[in-house]
Amino acid sequence: MQNFVFENPTKIVFGKDQIKKTGREVKKFGRKVLMVYGQGSIKKNGIYDRVIASLNEAGLQIVEFPGVRSNPVLSYALKGIDVAKREGVDVVLAVGGGSVMDTAKTIAVGAKTDDDVWDYFVFKKAVQGALPLLTVVTISASASEMNPAAVITKEEDAQKYSFRSPFAQPKTSILDPTALFTLSPAYSAYSAVDAIAHMLEPYFKNTEPNSLLQDRLVEGLVKTVMESAEAILKDPADYDARANMMWAAILGFNGMTTAGIGLIGLPAHMMEHAVSALYDIAHGAGLSITLPAWMSYIVGENPAKFARLARKLFGIEEKDDLKAGMAGIARLKEWFKSIGSPVSLGEAQIPEQDIGKIAENAYALSQLWGLSDYYTEEVITDILKLCK
Repeated sequence: MQNFVFENPTKIVFGKDQIKKTGREVKKFGRKVLMVYGQGSIKKNGIYDRVIASLNEAGLQIVEFPGVRSNPVLSYALKGIDVAKREGVDVVLAVGGGSVMDTAKTIAVGAKTDDDVWDYFVFKKAVQGALPLLTVVTISASASEMNPAAVITKEEDAQKYSFRSPFAQPKTSILDPTALFTLSPAYSAYSAVDAIAHMLEPYFKNTEPNSLLQDRLVEGLVKTVMESAEAILKDPADYDARANMMWAAILGFNGMTTAGIGLIGLPAHMMEHAVSALYDIAHGAGLSITLPAWMSYIVGENPAKFARLARKLFGIEEKDDLKAGMAGIARLKEWFKSIGSPVSLGEAQIPEQDIGKIAENAYALSQLWGLSDYYTEEVITDILKLCK
């Protein structure tokens, strides 16, 4: 195990009826709150009313900023920054899933600077501050509620990039599993894929050969996500399944599973960012296409590790590591398909002839993320050909 520093200051308030505590938690950080949310689902399922009631009970001034879409865009975040500055808000509350949280983080950072916030996404400048941010989670997938990362797309260039900063780490996150009861089957499935990808990419792409503890954490969490997703698709109001999914998704990408394994990479995410930037498909749907393809491309580099996952997750008994690893990848791909997530570009209505365009886009991000020594445009093209 390598040296590491683990620090995660986000306070988690978890369980039934915890949304009622939103106001008292927000009040600790300010009196005027910018409430960021999506395109109306929280008004249909009652979460909006519960949050507003709690904020009003705490005597807070509320400025609403609705309309964040899936695959959030920079132009809309910039509008939110303008609102936050004009209204003089002193705290930001994200009510939604990863897209809302990413937008809220960008607003929180942008409200405290005159810099072009895109400079943070392309690593030209480092974030120097942010308004305090809290979240009420309605989709549990990205772990954005307990990590310092944000992802957003610059539309005119189709660049889906990210930044990480401790200033963007949520102060408090409210997690009520009942808030997920009305989540659609598709987005329940995509959430599971996203959570699994966050864990499996570092599991295979790191610089520590002896990571038994972290491997076992990942294997247990992935298995829990898979079992929970299957239960949720049978009964969307299965509280225990929703709770297990909600907490497992966070634990999978809040820094715990990667502590001690050295440098990690997210190549499947890198390629997915290009896919969803160009075609605006759901992030989890894109990952169920790129993750198995990437795994298939690199399985020969560490067949023993792939075989371990195949045996732990799927009980595969094949003794040859390479064959076992390949069988495990096939089973994972089958599982993605069984829950309704696409596993090929064709299923996502993405033309095969566009692979070159996707590879070019992904390679630009590969350079930014320091992965381009291996993930050249040619290598990315070869991986994308496995997505057909």
